[in-house]
Amino acid sequence: MKKGIYLFCLALIGLTINAKAQSGFLKSREAYLGQIPPTDTPKLFAPGLLTHDSTFSIDRVAFSADGKEIFYCTNTSWFADKDLKIMYLKFDGKKWTGPLVLNEHYSAPTFSPDYKTLFFTGSGFGKVWQSHRTGSGWSTPELYLKRNYEVYDFMPTTSGNKYVGSNGTWGKPQDYNAWRFSMMPASDADTTIQDLGAPLNSPGFNGDFFIAQNESYIIISAKEKPDFECELFISFRKPDKKTWTEPKSMGTLINNGNAHRFGASVSPDGKYLFYTHGTSAKDCAIYWVRFDNLLKKLRKESLSGTAD
Repeated sequence: MKKGIYLFCLALIGLTINAKAQSGFLKSREAYLGQIPPTDTPKLFAPGLLTHDSTFSIDRVAFSADGKEIFYCTNTSWFADKDLKIMYLKFDGKKWTGPLVLNEHYSAPTFSPDYKTLFFTGSGFGKVWQSHRTGSGWSTPELYLKRNYEVYDFMPTTSGNKYVGSNGTWGKPQDYNAWRFSMMPASDADTTIQDLGAPLNSPGFNGDFFIAQNESYIIISAKEKPDFECELFISFRKPDKKTWTEPKSMGTLINNGNAHRFGASVSPDGKYLFYTHGTSAKDCAIYWVRFDNLLKKLRKESLSGTAD
């Protein structure tokens, strides 16, 4: 028993030291490519550093737990994947290096809860791919799961539940009005999929989202128009752990006019929201905005009056 307690205490000390190391870099001047952090007003992230020539930055940003690796996508078109690439930059202890190509024809990079695996979609119907962290970088992409329905914006959580945008078993892939925010069970052997229903899903395309690893909130691209222009809304899981609050607009500073807004993600320290914004492919880019204070405000407004 004493040995078990001793090992448990050592593990706690290790986690504390690791957390401090992570927060230390994320608070440093070099964090986030050395960019000046945004306020409540969104601004372009790392202009001139992420793309070159005719490419533009697009989709979700994924940060390693310590903030020293940044993964994102570039493309020359919103819908074709011929030039689609997952790129990354890495802090080598002195400076940021990159951008370098991680892989081609994949998108939506996202970390596993332990940050040892990168998941991404693309390269085939209903497929999710994975790369594992190695001593020298990342392994060659390998198939993680394959389903007989479309899988889009795959995100795993600490419970094991996996969230996706999908046509599921209820619609045809080409019918974007049939797509729903959905959940796949924790067991990889279980191929069922559950439509999350109202109030998260609404008429039209429901595909682009970000969910917190503890499943406490979800950010969705909502009010989708036929050409996919949309706004960012947020919903919180109610105390019953089963239902969600009515999605709430993330405000006029983020939803400031007619535009495409998708690829939402939150930095590992929870301070910043990143998302893709564009009115056309020509001005499509990744933006970031201060998020932690906004999250507290919207959570309080959304959950006040709900039963404990």
